[in-house]
Order: sequence, then C-alpha cells, then structure tokens
Amino acid sequence: MTSPSPVLVLGSASPARLATLRSAGIEPVVVVSGVDESQVGDLAPVEVAGALARLKAEAVVGRDEVPAGALVLGCDSVLELDGQALGKPKDPEEAVARWRAMRGRSGVLHSGHSLHDTATGRAVAATESTTVHFADVGDDEIAAYVATGEPLHVAGAFTIDGLGGAFVTGIEGDHHNVVGLSLPRLRLMVAELGHSWTGLWTAAR
Repeated sequence: MTSPSPVLVLGSASPARLATLRSAGIEPVVVVSGVDESQVGDLAPVEVAGALARLKAEAVVGRDEVPAGALVLGCDSVLELDGQALGKPKDPEEAVARWRAMRGRSGVLHSGHSLHDTATGRAVAATESTTVHFADVGDDEIAAYVATGEPLHVAGAFTIDGLGGAFVTGIEGDHHNVVGLSLPRLRLMVAELGHSWTGLWTAAR
C-alpha cells in the first residue's frame, strides 16, 4: 500500500512546467536551482538533458525552502537536431539561424527528469524523447516570431503551447514532454518511489 504523497518541489523557473503541473492538479513549491547549464558538455543530447535534470534536483534538495519529506523534481530539455543539443539561443541572431535550420524538418525534444525523495534519500531518473515536425516557415515569419522574444527563453527556440505552436505541424510522443515535463513519466517515477500520484493532487491534501 502506497503512503500519502508529500509536497512536490519543482526545481525550475519554467512557467510552462509550472502551468503543466497546475493543469494536472498539482500545486508545487517552486525553488529555482540556479544551475549553470553550460557546465555539461561533450555528451549526447539525450544525456545532456538527463545530466542537467539531475544537477538541478541535487542543487535544490538541501535548500531551506524545501518542505520536510518533499519530492524534489529537476527537469531540463534540449532539442536534438543534426546530432547537436540545442538549448536556449543566446541572442536573436542565433534564434533566427536555428529556425532557418529547423524549418521543414524534424528534431527530437529530450526532457530529463530527476526526482528525489528527501524523506528516504532515494532518487529516480528518466529521459523522455518526442519527435517534433516543424513547418516550412518563411523568413518573415521567423523574423516576426523571434521579435516577440519567446524563442529566446526556451530550449530549441520554440514552444508548442505558445506563439510557436502554429509552426509545429505534428509530434510523435508525449505532448507534455515538448512543454518540458512528461506527466505520464513523472507519474511512474512517483510510483517507483512508493507514493501516490493522485495524492499529489492539491484537492486531495
């Protein structure tokens, strides 16, 4: 029999991840990790996502703001295109170049998840991958999109739940994973640590 689920702590500043959890009935405590994402290199894109997720969770676990017995979740996403891991573009010029390379093609969005149970010290990790098909957008559309600033704040320089949604023609895999957090995967991870997913629902507390 599973024990009641504790508070979930989200170790991420991502508004999209927070919104995803809230839409799933969970109101997490947000504690931003502050991890330098540039410190992980020379790894395959899927490994980069997993390594950064682990570092973010580990950076938050010992913080004073973390409630006793909480589950701490670290997440990170990268887009794999031509074997390269693409995080957030550093400036508008890079965002434009990214979109010119991505348009009319497909990439793979990898989201790493690292979940730590502060009550037991146990941790589980998993990375989900979703194929994303991009529209063959024109230069004017790229310029207008980059001018909004949205692509500068997200891995791969696109969103599926915002202005960039019109430029994604389809996906293969979990939609939420493209937003940055796979709810089906997280449910399995919570269960693996011996807790109830439905117990995480705010209304169930």
